[in-house]
Amino acid sequence: MAPPLLNLDGIKLTFGGTPLLDGAALTASAGDKIALVGRNGSGKSTLLKIAAGLIEPQDGEVFRQPSATVRYLPQMPDMEGFATVRAYVEAGLGPADDPYRASYLMEHLGLSGEERPGDLSGGEARRAALARVMAPEPDILLLDEPTNHLDLSVIEWLEEELVRTSSALIVISHDRRFLERVSRATVWLDRGQTRRLDKGFGHFEEWRDLILEEEEREQHKLGRQIVREEHWLRYGVTARRKRNMRRLGELQTMRQRFRGHRGAEGNATMVASDAAESGKLVIEAKNIEKSFGDLTVVKGFSTRIQRGDRVGLVGPNGAGKTTLLKMLTGELPPDAGSVRLGTNLEIATLDQKREAVDPQETLAQYLTDGRGENLVINGEQRHVVSYMKDFLFKPEQARTPVRELSGGERARLILARVLARPANLLVLDEPTNDLDMETLELLQELVAGFAGTVILVSHDRDFLDRTVTSVIAPDGGGRWVEYAGGYSDMLAQRGGTRLDDRKARAKAEAADTPAAGKSEPATPKGPAKKLSFKQKFALESLPKKIEAVTASISRLENNIADPAYYERDPASFQKTIAALDKERATLAALEEEWLELEMLREEMEG
Repeated sequence: MAPPLLNLDGIKLTFGGTPLLDGAALTASAGDKIALVGRNGSGKSTLLKIAAGLIEPQDGEVFRQPSATVRYLPQMPDMEGFATVRAYVEAGLGPADDPYRASYLMEHLGLSGEERPGDLSGGEARRAALARVMAPEPDILLLDEPTNHLDLSVIEWLEEELVRTSSALIVISHDRRFLERVSRATVWLDRGQTRRLDKGFGHFEEWRDLILEEEEREQHKLGRQIVREEHWLRYGVTARRKRNMRRLGELQTMRQRFRGHRGAEGNATMVASDAAESGKLVIEAKNIEKSFGDLTVVKGFSTRIQRGDRVGLVGPNGAGKTTLLKMLTGELPPDAGSVRLGTNLEIATLDQKREAVDPQETLAQYLTDGRGENLVINGEQRHVVSYMKDFLFKPEQARTPVRELSGGERARLILARVLARPANLLVLDEPTNDLDMETLELLQELVAGFAGTVILVSHDRDFLDRTVTSVIAPDGGGRWVEYAGGYSDMLAQRGGTRLDDRKARAKAEAADTPAAGKSEPATPKGPAKKLSFKQKFALESLPKKIEAVTASISRLENNIADPAYYERDPASFQKTIAALDKERATLAALEEEWLELEMLREEMEG
């Protein structure tokens, strides 16, 4: 058996009191694809930096094969000193590496190479850093949050590249779908120590829960054993002194084990503050349009969002998701068309850029808006320290400036403030950024169970699948289409076509459309000889959409067929009835559109 390319064993590192790493281990052999997972602040990034040779541990063994090449992707790439992106990317190549590989990666990551590093957005900088570390095709590839700031089309392309690569891979990511696709083993860093599962991330959560349950049982058994030993020492029959001393020593050891046990960190407690119920109609948009110069971002989009709907917006960076979101919520007026907001709306917004955070404010000041020590949650007055504990902050952090927080802690703090505001419409722009798995699961439960309405923008496919009732996605040329269900349902209704695959179609349609300001020839047009590209595509894709909506109707009908359903949950029953009516109307419209197109096709084909 070949020796590993990388082996960390017994790694120890302490900052302050509690050890960050306390005997952690990490091994990677050729072809390994490892997901490194753990809570925010558990030391994942630190362990990856030790593997890359950027940090020296206080104790433990670090082995890297001398001939192995290692490339490390940090969360914050340093591009200082490079005139262009191409210069930055090619600086990562070795003497024997192929420069074409760098060009290939930049092209597929949407970079020309001529960009100036100082002008890059967060997503462009992340793509440049990915191209730099992947171009040499190293023996070991260490990636810290590679999907941050990337849009869905790039994430899906990156998945395929990493699945194909021959490099040993160790990756940290909060994107569960990404980890499920690229990993074949999972290393869990928990309370300073690591455990390894030789299966991909898709098996992690069940395995983790079994370990924690077993640990809890063992701790309970130890506590009972201590009680029995204490009882024997007090009331048991006097035995030889030597035996008594031995058992007393064993009891002291058990007490130390029991007291020294570091239990698993608790989970955040997320509850949104309820406002009065909004009207049934929350948002109605009719043929809205928005352009910036020659760029059309939204064209002829209409939708009706009703109370209880959970709508997801997806699409590549720059497609106009945030613009559409602002138009729907009344923050940005459309150039044409109309947006009508429903009655009694109370909106709580989580902004993607998190611009509302003053880094000089303390956590307590930020949560209470500087108004004392208390805030009101669902009509109940609570001390700010008590509320902070719900989001896993320690009491002593109440006076900590926001600038001292990690990315994950800052994300939790902003969520805590948003959820403290009474709301019946949650507007969440990239809410999953920087959240650890456990907090992400709780946010998912909150969104899925929220009594009001939710509109969210996200690149997290798993989160979308588990929360939203419909997805709005770009369809080229400023057009947006709403699909029933989550992200996977959207792909099914598009015939498996991903978001980036529509670019070529949009270009083809743009080529067919006369340029603005140019008049067409005066000769009259004859009858069309064949269906347009759009009509042909619609004719091919409508049966799959009809099939998906029919399946949804069948599920809803099965739900209401339960005679005890109404008595058990009348509100949910009424929502199911409303959803069923909506789906039936959608089905009728789809069938009518298909019939018209089919008749048109038959007429053209004679």
